[in-house]
Amino acid sequence: MKRPKPIQGIKRLVSRPPAITEAVSETTSGGIIFRRNKNDQVEILLIQDAKKRWTIPKGHVEPGEEPRGTAEREIQEETGLEEMKVMNWLGKVNFRYRRNKTLVLMVMHIYLVEALGDTNKLNPEEWLSDIKWFPVNEAIDKIEYEDITKLMLLGLKHIREQKR
Repeated sequence: MKRPKPIQGIKRLVSRPPAITEAVSETTSGGIIFRRNKNDQVEILLIQDAKKRWTIPKGHVEPGEEPRGTAEREIQEETGLEEMKVMNWLGKVNFRYRRNKTLVLMVMHIYLVEALGDTNKLNPEEWLSDIKWFPVNEAIDKIEYEDITKLMLLGLKHIREQKR
């Protein structure tokens, strides 16, 4: 098969993002929220963000706020859960991303959180695409971020140990 001849005088256009001019550090905090259903099986609450990615409720730590308090506040704001017990600190996830000309260095603290009270009474924020309780195995499959999955598995270990 004969290849077509290139068109003379046309340059290949390459679009490059603007150069990074600064780096900033930001801290977020959130929780892996669990409950036991009527069959005493553990379920995990996940939110679906505006880009349709399943993740955990989390948000920025405000000035003067501790990460543990941020996790509780963000969970209440994003899910509408009113009663919870913030339990173990499971760890932190470090990642970076680009915001225009800024490199954002993110630290995300994650806690194990037990949902209490009426756990079916959810009032998600408008920007969320969905919110749902999942059986553990399904939650592990749905979560978009590998580092959060690892901490979820650690949280499940804590739940099992707690039941003994």
